[in-house]
Amino acid sequence: MDLNALRQQYETEGIDAASLADEPIAQFGVWLGAAIDAGLPEPNAMTLSTIDHDGPDGRVVLLKDFDELGFSFFTNLESAKAHQMADCPRAALTFHWQPLHRQVRIRGAVEQVSAAEADAYFASRPRGSQIGAWASPQSEIMADQVALEAAVADAEARYAGSDVPRPPHWGGYRVRPDQVEFWQGQPSRLHHRVRYVLDGGSWRNERLAP
Repeated sequence: MDLNALRQQYETEGIDAASLADEPIAQFGVWLGAAIDAGLPEPNAMTLSTIDHDGPDGRVVLLKDFDELGFSFFTNLESAKAHQMADCPRAALTFHWQPLHRQVRIRGAVEQVSAAEADAYFASRPRGSQIGAWASPQSEIMADQVALEAAVADAEARYAGSDVPRPPHWGGYRVRPDQVEFWQGQPSRLHHRVRYVLDGGSWRNERLAP
């Protein structure tokens, strides 16, 4: 397998500094909107990077909200990533929209979303996902698949004929950005990179070499 032969020439339009939003949340909204309009599968998928005593760790999760406060996602509060963020409350997010030759990298502090926010999102989830949140001891070692299926059946029986409440061990996190980089692929690997940096409560942007 010759991986060195796997090359793609990027011919997309570059980043025009004059057209950029003054702050990165608005600019992110423009790029996410373009990814949605392009029909890309799961354009809200992002790699969440955390760290623990073994070193960096990463996994793909789904962005569920973003606003001037930051970027939010939801998970089991007893999962490996939750423990990692408790020990080191900073994280990085990476979006990659390959057909558009675009990438966004975000770094910032992590905080839990409010109970009201977690309740609202949990109530919007499909019932099967709600049941799964009760049944799955996320990241823990399981004896076998049968044990998980039994836990699902138990949760289904417990909440038969009623709404499924949010488990106390399930909630959300928000990454409050202090750096956001927008990357646009260009010919000859001379990619365009613009990084927003939070400086004294306001945002400034700067060009980075490819």
